[in-house]
Amino acid sequence: MEDTSRELFENCILPDNTELQEHTLMTDRCIVVGDRCRIDYGIDGKDVIVCEFSSLNGDIHCDGDLRIDNFCEVSGDVFVSEDAYLGEGVKIQGRLIVNGDLDIGDNVQIEKGFEAKGWISIRNPMPVITYIVLYLVTLLGIEKEEEINEILEKLFGYDEEISEVPLMIPSHSVLNMQTFSVPKSMTIGENCRLHGNIKAGSVKVARGNTIFGSLRTDESAEIREENTIHGDVYAGGTILICEKVHIMGDVRCEKLTMHEEAFVDGTIKAPGGVKIERDPC
Repeated sequence: MEDTSRELFENCILPDNTELQEHTLMTDRCIVVGDRCRIDYGIDGKDVIVCEFSSLNGDIHCDGDLRIDNFCEVSGDVFVSEDAYLGEGVKIQGRLIVNGDLDIGDNVQIEKGFEAKGWISIRNPMPVITYIVLYLVTLLGIEKEEEINEILEKLFGYDEEISEVPLMIPSHSVLNMQTFSVPKSMTIGENCRLHGNIKAGSVKVARGNTIFGSLRTDESAEIREENTIHGDVYAGGTILICEKVHIMGDVRCEKLTMHEEAFVDGTIKAPGGVKIERDPC
């Protein structure tokens, strides 16, 4: 069960209407940060879950519950509208304000003090992945491990039947002011506004986004309709560019499929061939 659950934290999901501004990653969905991530700005979302050994160089604004796993570090302030759970060895360099209950583990440090309007319990909350599994078991009445794995695959695999896809930052990701780097695949929803260069194993970009930076992938890139990219697009394999896409830089890949109503301001280099499509993607 543990190996399967770990695999679910390998893919990056940015749901519809996500905004990555200069200092904050914002969404109206739940945010899940995998273990051992390094994020150089703050996060703002509904429920926020941060797995162990991750660090955030900014504030956390949480409209629901907050759960921070063991040995994480937050350099800014933390504001929680409901309950907060802090695991062992968590360090918050700023102030913690919780409108609900607060559970804290051993050796938690909050340098500028904290305020909690509900109950305060000193104990070690359960690990994040265990919490997610038990939550699904209780909520959905699941009994078999195969059913748990299937639900988790749909949730973190961005299945179209799931209406509230979380913002998912996979384990070992590095997000700083210059680069948004994830180890494997990335899926970007619709109407997002992102700042920074994106680096991933593969990228799928839904329609209507604005990206202020370049896209670089080891494998493939798929850019759907009405996207504007203020930078280059490089891929080790294939690139698909749909209609009304505007790329304000160069395009380099092995094979390129491009709609006739797409625009590339820079040069195109595709040794394996360029195919121009007239039909909608």
